[in-house]
Amino acid sequence: MHVLGIDIGGSGIKGAVVDVATGTLATPRHRIPTPEPATPEAVVETVARVVQHFAWQGPIGCGFPAVVKGGIIHTAANISPRWIGTNGQQMFEQATGSPVALLNDADAAGLAEMRHGAGQGRGGLVLMLTIGTGIGTALFIDGRLVPNTELGHIEIRGKDAERRASDAARERKGLRWRAWAADLDEYLRRISALLWPDLIIIGGGASREFEKFAPHLSVHVELLPAVLRNEAGMIGAALYAHEHVPVAA
Repeated sequence: MHVLGIDIGGSGIKGAVVDVATGTLATPRHRIPTPEPATPEAVVETVARVVQHFAWQGPIGCGFPAVVKGGIIHTAANISPRWIGTNGQQMFEQATGSPVALLNDADAAGLAEMRHGAGQGRGGLVLMLTIGTGIGTALFIDGRLVPNTELGHIEIRGKDAERRASDAARERKGLRWRAWAADLDEYLRRISALLWPDLIIIGGGASREFEKFAPHLSVHVELLPAVLRNEAGMIGAALYAHEHVPVAA
């Protein structure tokens, strides 16, 4: 069973046709830079171009960098604030001519890792972090998603946590991996004190360099790098659509 999965990120909008049974890409991914500013009109037009690239007709899963409830966008941390209050699902459906299942982008990545990646078969409380432009979070209890957690925005030393500990913050400050690990460790220890997770999965762009910073972390929680990495958002979005949108025979 194939579904088109789209991942809207801070730097790129990418998509691929996903085999939802195996959690693998059935086509090469297609990526277009995220427009600046990331207004509703510009992002919708870019997503439509991704869909057209695959000449796709059928259900689409779309991970979006915001709190999404019933297709409505409620936050805008790394996109235009004009998104707040819009019916994103309806806008994407009108632009693509296909049914769309819209969910938070970190939740999409987390679903993929729990089904086909580092969290497969794990119970208890699992926290997935997508560390890139910001810090996205996906929380699972015995494999069930608690949607729309925004735990990358907890306050540390008077600042949004992702302003201190995201991969973008590391690049902005020009930090080496060991120095940046201290900021990430402070965030991990704070979030662990609040949630007491059994496992934290590190995903997003930073996960590619997991071995460079993980030895410098002191948090007393099991840490694993994401397995699906940059493909996770697309795969998880497709899985979500497969479960929430009827698939034509």
